[in-house]
Amino acid sequence: MMKPRISVLTLGVDDLERSLTFYRDGLGLQTQGIIGTEFEHGAVAFFDLQAGLKLAIWQRKDIAHEAKVPLASPSSTEFTIGHNVGSKEEVDKIMELAAKAGAVITDPAHEAFWGGYSGHFLDPDGHLWEVVWNPAWEIEG
Repeated sequence: MMKPRISVLTLGVDDLERSLTFYRDGLGLQTQGIIGTEFEHGAVAFFDLQAGLKLAIWQRKDIAHEAKVPLASPSSTEFTIGHNVGSKEEVDKIMELAAKAGAVITDPAHEAFWGGYSGHFLDPDGHLWEVVWNPAWEIEG
């Protein structure tokens, strides 16, 4: 059986510098910047998320090369990244921060049919994020 030990979520991007700026400067995620430039297909940036989890950005063409799969057109509907927060006000703050960083707001923050509060945005490469407050979940500070 596979034990759940996911430690890195890697997003394929078209412009590594642009994505670095969005996540580091725009959203304020902590990173050492781009590393691995001395290797062909190796330039990547890692961002610290919660304990034991990192977000990586790596050029789509390099992911295709490494994984031996054809480079395909990106799609915003393949998956979403859920960022859960502790209040409606925090949803609004993160959505505003994302918009200032250059995100495209696709679904402004609003009361959700299931009793929570959420909104969606696209990062510069079209990855879909949901910022959400779920009253049934307790979020650690």
